[in-house]
Amino acid sequence: MPFWDDKTASTALLRLFEPTQGWRAHDDVTDGEGRTTAQGACRSVELALHNALNASNLLVLTGAGSSYCAKTHNGQSAPSMAALWDAVEAAATTETFNEIVSLIPNAATLNKNIEKLLTLCKLYSTLFNDATAAKIAAFVDVAEKAILKRVDFVTASTELGSHRNLIRKIARRSVRKPRAKIFTTNYDLCFEAAAREQQFVVIDGFSHSIPQTYDRAHFSYDIVRRENDTDPPDYIESVFHLYKLHGSIDWRRKQQTILRSTDPSIGSPVLIYPRDSKFQEAFDAPYLDMMGAFQSALREPDTAIIISGFGFNDDHLAMPVMAAIEANMSLRVIVCDVSFLADSALEGVPPPHVAPLTSPMRTVGNQYFEKLKNLVAIGDQRIMLLNGRFEDMAHALPDLVAQTERERHLDRMQRLREVSGEGPPA
Repeated sequence: MPFWDDKTASTALLRLFEPTQGWRAHDDVTDGEGRTTAQGACRSVELALHNALNASNLLVLTGAGSSYCAKTHNGQSAPSMAALWDAVEAAATTETFNEIVSLIPNAATLNKNIEKLLTLCKLYSTLFNDATAAKIAAFVDVAEKAILKRVDFVTASTELGSHRNLIRKIARRSVRKPRAKIFTTNYDLCFEAAAREQQFVVIDGFSHSIPQTYDRAHFSYDIVRRENDTDPPDYIESVFHLYKLHGSIDWRRKQQTILRSTDPSIGSPVLIYPRDSKFQEAFDAPYLDMMGAFQSALREPDTAIIISGFGFNDDHLAMPVMAAIEANMSLRVIVCDVSFLADSALEGVPPPHVAPLTSPMRTVGNQYFEKLKNLVAIGDQRIMLLNGRFEDMAHALPDLVAQTERERHLDRMQRLREVSGEGPPA
C-alpha cells in the first residue's frame, strides 16, 4: 500500500442517496463464492467523482471533519467543540471558568459548545462597561490563546494519509486546466504538511521570499518550468490553491502586513475564532479575499465542488453554495458527510444494503442538508449526496494519472524509513 493511503479509510462505509431507492451502499454484495448478488452504488459514485475531477474548475470545501482523521502517535487529534471547551476550562482554571459560566445567562445549558459561550461572552463585554465585562473580556483573551494552542496539533508524526490522498488526486489534473482549489475553515496545518510530504506546491497567497508575506495577487501567480528558454512555458505538475477561510495558526498580523509565522512576538494571530460573529468577520481582510475567490469560483462555468467534512453550520459559506446551485446551471455538487444517516441506519441493513427513505438523520434542523436532499429527491441530477467520512471520500476518489516515478521513489523512501524505525520526514 502506498505511503499516502489511509489504512482506516473504506468505501464500504459510503452510502449514496437515490430518489427512488433511498440510501444505497457503495460496495457490491457478494456471496460466499465471490459472486455478486446485489449491485452497490460504486459505479455511480466513481463516475460522478471522475467527472468532477475532469471538470474545467474543481473546488473542494472542507472543515473540521477533515481533520478528525489526522492522528498522531500519542493520540492527539483535531479537537471537537467539546475538546475546545475542556481546553479553555483548563487554561482558565476550573474555578475561574465556572465563575464566568455563572455570570453569562444560559451558559450552563450550552452542552460544551464553546462557540456559543464565546459568542455570549463577546456580546456581554460589548454591551456592558463594568467590572464583570472586564473580567469576561480577560477570559475571552485566555480562551482564544487556549484554542490557538489546542488546534496546533500537527507534528512530524501525524498521520495524514487521507489528506495526501485527496491532494494527490486533485492536484495531478491536466496542467491545461485551472489549478484545483481547496477551501477550508480549519486553522491547522494538515493540508500544508500533507503537501510537503509529497513535495506538492501550495499556492496560498503568501510570497516565496523570506519573510513570507500575504498578498492576494499571489493567487494569480503560477509556477512554470523553463529549460533553454523554451516557449511556451511548461507548467509544472502537482500544484494546487489553498484558501484558509478562517485564517491559520501560522499567520500573524504586524501592523498592516500578514506574515507567515508562529512566533507570538511578531504580532496577533489572524484567526476567526469560533463565535457567531464569523459572518461579519469573514468580510474583513484577508478573509474577504478568500470569500471573494470562493464565491467567484462557484459561478464559473463547468465547475464541480466536492464538499466533505463541512457541516453547513457556517451560513456565510453555506449560503453562497446554495445560491450558486440556483444560479449556475453547470455547477456539479458532491456532498459527503456523516450527518445524513444515523449509525443505526447503517447497521444490520439487509442486502442490497438499502436504508429506507425514512432512515433517521442526525441533521434534523440543518436546513441546508434538508434542501440538498429535497433537490435530489425532486430530480436535480447536478447534486450527489453521500453519507460517509472525509477519509472514505478521499479513498473513493479515482486516480486520473498513474503513479509517477517520483511518487514511486517517495514510496520507497517512506518504506525505508518504516523499516529503519524512523518517522515521516520533518
